[in-house]
Amino acid sequence: MNTVDSSPTGGPGHDGVHLRLVWPQWQGAGTSSVKAFASEFPLDVAHRGYAVGSTVLGAVLPPHHGPTATVPVTMTDDGLEERDGVEAKAAVVAQLERALTTIRQYDPARIATLGGECAVSVAPFSELARRYGDDLAIVWIDAHPDIGTPESAYPGYHAMAVAALTGHGDPDILKLLPATVPADRVALVGLHAWTDDDFPNVAGWGISSFGPDELRTSTRPLLDWIAATGCSRVAVHFDVDVVDSDEIVLGLGAEPNGLTSAQVRRVVADVQQAADVVGFTIAEFIPRQVMHLQRILDGFPLISGHEQGHRQADR
Repeated sequence: MNTVDSSPTGGPGHDGVHLRLVWPQWQGAGTSSVKAFASEFPLDVAHRGYAVGSTVLGAVLPPHHGPTATVPVTMTDDGLEERDGVEAKAAVVAQLERALTTIRQYDPARIATLGGECAVSVAPFSELARRYGDDLAIVWIDAHPDIGTPESAYPGYHAMAVAALTGHGDPDILKLLPATVPADRVALVGLHAWTDDDFPNVAGWGISSFGPDELRTSTRPLLDWIAATGCSRVAVHFDVDVVDSDEIVLGLGAEPNGLTSAQVRRVVADVQQAADVVGFTIAEFIPRQVMHLQRILDGFPLISGHEQGHRQADR
């Protein structure tokens, strides 16, 4: 179900609708990585942590002046089987269709997406690419390149998001997308963790990348790249695992030697000054303390849904 605020526009100074898209998709995260990096939780709890993350983001961010829509996401285990080299392909394809349908109801000029794992950027960025054509570049702020394909060893769809946006990967997914973005208009920012079978795609496809050390003291290399694309508009993907895990662990796994939170804030602020940010995604937030509290509260009286059944059973 979609929820809509009263204001139809993005606020003063913004042309067109500014949509806030809440997409609590969790199925794209590969089971192997969830087991490895969130072993303190049962697998079903760990997997759905991405959905908890999107809920928390919706609660803590400032109110949105414009429409807010939620993409329907199943919380069951339906459609989780690996098919054609993509884990949970049935679920992610169905939810991609729902996301595109939801977005098209508003024809937004700007989309802020609260995820969910990294694949939640695919639908909104593809719709923005359809709208803006050659005037859109993508800045993908992430510790990982997300350029996997069904031929890669890791079948998690969240690691295939950039590949899909550049027209590579599963044909059933690609045929749903209204547009893709040429690889030379995509920059991987903060990249410093990858698998050997995927990283060659970055060079082979012509994607630019900027490691943390290139941006420690200045955003200039990235700003020069944006200027060279000739694009006046950008869509920014922010995977919270790009933040140095020695400072704070926000994502699924701990990735040390990333950008600091201050450096991320400066990079985003500089990009905002240099171009019109028409898309922004927050992805991969795993609120571990909230999830631990959920487990503590499970079964507690009057709040968990169990109490009434227990009282009736005692009669």
